[in-house]
Amino acid sequence: MSIKSDKWIIEQSEANELITPFEKKQIRELDGEKIVSYGVSSYGYDVRCSNEFKIFTNTHSAIVDPKNFDPNSFIDVTADQCVIPPNSFALARTVEYFKIPRSVLTLCLGKSTYARCGIIVNVTPLEPEWEGHVTLEFSNTTNLPAKIYANEGVAQMIFFESDQVCETSYKDRGGKYQGQTGVTLPKT
Repeated sequence: MSIKSDKWIIEQSEANELITPFEKKQIRELDGEKIVSYGVSSYGYDVRCSNEFKIFTNTHSAIVDPKNFDPNSFIDVTADQCVIPPNSFALARTVEYFKIPRSVLTLCLGKSTYARCGIIVNVTPLEPEWEGHVTLEFSNTTNLPAKIYANEGVAQMIFFESDQVCETSYKDRGGKYQGQTGVTLPKT
């Protein structure tokens, strides 16, 4: 298994729509303002989060149950910024839509700019032949409100290609998150 380079990411995105929309260089500035970068890096792709957020709230005193998740536990926000309450979390989605090849597994790691502020990004692996917008979970580990910026870099995707194609892909299994296009809550 090998990690894939910027050259491979560019080739796959231009020929096979690995990432859409796609930026083949690092974007560090928009309209003359510095931003948290996004686009191709040496061995990965820095993704942006959209302006659609679901901010966790416990106003209904619900129990967080992954088998029976109460959607009323979130407040929907559409904005250029999202403020996450102390010791809480928010969900968002990537601007980018992914189509993962059958021989590839993709891992996501948070960007250091956010990690150094106590904001942790969590995403499970993108499995072979999974496709969709990635649902991102931002945990605010601080006791202060924390801000996330829409349409700026938030995490890096790293692509690993196996020397052997899997027998059963995510698509073959009929994975429940296949083709998701919005911020997707837990499904059972």
